[in-house]
Amino acid sequence: VVTADVLRDARILILHMGRDFSFDDCGRAFTCLPVQEPGAPAEALVCNLDSLLGTMTHRLCVGSPPGVWVCSTDMLLTVPSTPGIDWDGFQGVKVIAVPGSQAYARNHGVYLTDDQGLVRNIIYKGTEAQIQKCAGPDGTVPLVCGVVFFSSDAAEQLLATHVIPPLDACTYMGLDSGAPPIQLSLFFDIVLCMAGAMTEEEFVKSGGDATVRSARSVLWAALRAFPLSMACIPSASYDYMTTSATDHIRSLTLLPGSASHLRFCKTAHSHVDQPCLLEDGSSVTNCLLEGAVRLAAGSVIQHCHLQGPLEIGPGCLLSGLTPGCSPALQGCPLRNVVLQGHHVRLHNLSCRVFTLTGRLDDWQSPVDEATYLNVPWVEFFHQTGIREGDLWDAETPRRSRCLLNARLFPVLHACEALGLEDVLWLLAPAAVASERLARWRAAWRMSWQELLPCLDREAELGARRALFFLQGQRKVRRVLLGRQDSSLLPLTRSAVHEGYHEAMLGTLDEVASTAGDAGIAARALACIAEVLGCMARGEGGLRSGPAANREWASAFGRLESGDVAGGVQELATERQKWMSSPALLVRAARHYEGAEQILVRQAVMSSCQFITVGPAELPPLGHWVQVVCPARLDLSGGWSDTPPITYEHGGAGGGGAKAVEELVCRELEHLKDYCQPHAPGALLKAAFICTQIVQFPSQKPLREQLMESFGGGFEVHTWSKLPHGSGLGTSSILAGAVMASLYRAAGKAASTESLVHAVLHLEQRLTTGGGWQDQVGGLIPGIKIGRSKAQLPLRVEVEKIPVPDDFTQTLNNHLLLVYTGKTRLARNLLQDVVRNWYARLPSIVQNADALVSNAEECAQALRQGNLLLVGECLDRYWQHEKSTGLGGEPVAVGRMMDALQPYVYGQCLAGAGGGGFLYVLTKAPWQKEALHQILAQTEGLGNFSIHSIEVDTDGFSVEVMECNPK
Repeated sequence: VVTADVLRDARILILHMGRDFSFDDCGRAFTCLPVQEPGAPAEALVCNLDSLLGTMTHRLCVGSPPGVWVCSTDMLLTVPSTPGIDWDGFQGVKVIAVPGSQAYARNHGVYLTDDQGLVRNIIYKGTEAQIQKCAGPDGTVPLVCGVVFFSSDAAEQLLATHVIPPLDACTYMGLDSGAPPIQLSLFFDIVLCMAGAMTEEEFVKSGGDATVRSARSVLWAALRAFPLSMACIPSASYDYMTTSATDHIRSLTLLPGSASHLRFCKTAHSHVDQPCLLEDGSSVTNCLLEGAVRLAAGSVIQHCHLQGPLEIGPGCLLSGLTPGCSPALQGCPLRNVVLQGHHVRLHNLSCRVFTLTGRLDDWQSPVDEATYLNVPWVEFFHQTGIREGDLWDAETPRRSRCLLNARLFPVLHACEALGLEDVLWLLAPAAVASERLARWRAAWRMSWQELLPCLDREAELGARRALFFLQGQRKVRRVLLGRQDSSLLPLTRSAVHEGYHEAMLGTLDEVASTAGDAGIAARALACIAEVLGCMARGEGGLRSGPAANREWASAFGRLESGDVAGGVQELATERQKWMSSPALLVRAARHYEGAEQILVRQAVMSSCQFITVGPAELPPLGHWVQVVCPARLDLSGGWSDTPPITYEHGGAGGGGAKAVEELVCRELEHLKDYCQPHAPGALLKAAFICTQIVQFPSQKPLREQLMESFGGGFEVHTWSKLPHGSGLGTSSILAGAVMASLYRAAGKAASTESLVHAVLHLEQRLTTGGGWQDQVGGLIPGIKIGRSKAQLPLRVEVEKIPVPDDFTQTLNNHLLLVYTGKTRLARNLLQDVVRNWYARLPSIVQNADALVSNAEECAQALRQGNLLLVGECLDRYWQHEKSTGLGGEPVAVGRMMDALQPYVYGQCLAGAGGGGFLYVLTKAPWQKEALHQILAQTEGLGNFSIHSIEVDTDGFSVEVMECNPK
């Protein structure tokens, strides 16, 4: 029960739904605006109600005391982000006003206030002199904009009146007690009684009949004591939604004021086959326009599914038209008309009714002074053969005959189905007159006034929703096939929430199986995983994890073999068995991500064509090939080299355990686990297969293959002087070293560029994924930047960065590596980053842009030999790294970075995993000892060490020797 105690701390917003509206069957509140909100968590049409709710919640109500806000929904309202309302010492009731012109005020309400900002009177449709009195120094007047705030005290007093006759008749309690209903105005019956210049006699007397006068006297007694203040919001704007089609079209095609949080766009939530045919100044919302649909400036289409060729001239408003309407429209050029399809319910019968009016028509002007279809009624009667008696009963007085009650619109016909052509003929009657007129006369027709109570709003909202998801399916195709960086996650959330997930899954299956491109198909499968993840609604366990359940193996096998369409079909069949619980849905989502990784691997393996291997002298048996590589330090651009980001966005990157394990492979069977990264020796096994020293799979046994080609077997030793999880690129560089030594030992020669691509290929075969910056850093000498274009096949191009003389030595003197003692492994991190990239979260797309541009800036800073700028790039890079995947550094690392901050130009953790080595660019040279002392005095760091480093200028070395170098 709403009592005084409830109101004390309550913050209540009441939105008044307003009256019927001629241009939207769901009323002014649910009139759709031409707005898209890319940052919204779920994709949806934006109604005037959404806009007002946002304005009230995040702008007008901010900072207000507890109480009750009342807001009309029959206007478009824009308010700056900080409206600047003064709540100090506030009591009573406050009205909100927006500045407007005196000309606009002639048809609206304005406030007359005193010097203290208290309201003296409310002037409605006043004279010029009355309006002039309300004007401020700049000539504008404070318009009534339908927003009022009642303090808790005032709200309590107002609420107390609802049990006092005759005001009880404003509530259903009173009606159910048999009282005749009473209608009151918020502004002229409730707010006006608190206006300073109002007297009780004047207020009560002007109330109309006795019941309203009695109601006014109760309200005066309850509310008169409260002060009524006004806040006029500078640079806000207010646009009442009138019954004029011209006004309505203008409000949907003009951009809202700069104060608005909304951004109107030409096409919102629509699929348009030929967007070039939509002129600037037109507006399309929640539509599917197929073929050539030409739309002139100053025209609006909403909630329509149309098929061209169509020509819609200026000054038109079309809504609620289905594809079946297109043939009738094709021969009918439209100008300055409002054409609407309505869902109507007559008792238990549902039907579609079309209404047609002119842009300049007025609903309520008498027939002798008004127009229909923008021509005087007399002319309309003459052109069509329709008579007044067809439209109005003989007993309807002439002054009361108007467009609102003219029975113009066919609803049912005894023996024929009615369609759009049954109203369109009114535009060009000469061609079809007698036949159409007879059919029109034979139909049961209704006026707009009679149709209004029969409008089926539930069916209308259902049709809008169905159309929204139909155009949404086209958007899915458009975004994926066009390789666009738009996020489909908000649409996915909406589809799941509204029960349209099956339609979305069907579209994604279709795109994946017909795209003919591994990259697009992979993204489509990632989107399916996202739909399944959303369906689990936050339950069902972790999204990242294993994806090797045997039930999915057959589908995975098809994808591996290159049969994408068959694989996608089999995945979809298997998916049906995993839809019944959140846990199953999440597991299915993981397997779709596993399937997507198969296709990513195939996309990346397109880089094979950039591996060229030539002949070289075969070293004698018993000789050793030793390859030694430096580590890599990524100064900028990490993650942008990671598939699929690297081939969908384009990338740019700059930049030892003692355990001994022996493994002997005697049969091909021993190599079969080469694609399981955690199997013993998986990387080395994959290297033998990728360098084609061993053919796998093969009918020929391993021993026979090796004896035939090389006259013996191979012994490989690998080691690293860096700890596991160092972040210095060791695993990819090790892969490069192993492949370089195997090529040389097998009597082959591969260029450095070939090795870079060969490692990419190997890591895809190994199924660890991974980018290209590590091997670029470890195989190519000096300071360099690698780049890849946003295309397949994936090709990495490396540019050595020329630096000023002595700058390499300067870097050696200023760069230090700090071992943090923490390893944060990048295991599931990669899955999370790839998932966010495939979802095209706007933050991730912006971050990928920033990573690449920062890498280019860092390269420029290095060319100039500018340590300060390089340091700034490192700091920026660390921020980008954190927002891409990590979310933050381990606590101890954060402490370490804070302690070092005053002494360095910049610092960053190496690699992707958020642990391992921190590298710092010091302000002064040779700071190893100084920094050691600083960190030794910092609490909570644990086991750290500091190392000086040198920029390697030689790259990797390959040496053939007679004895084992170890």
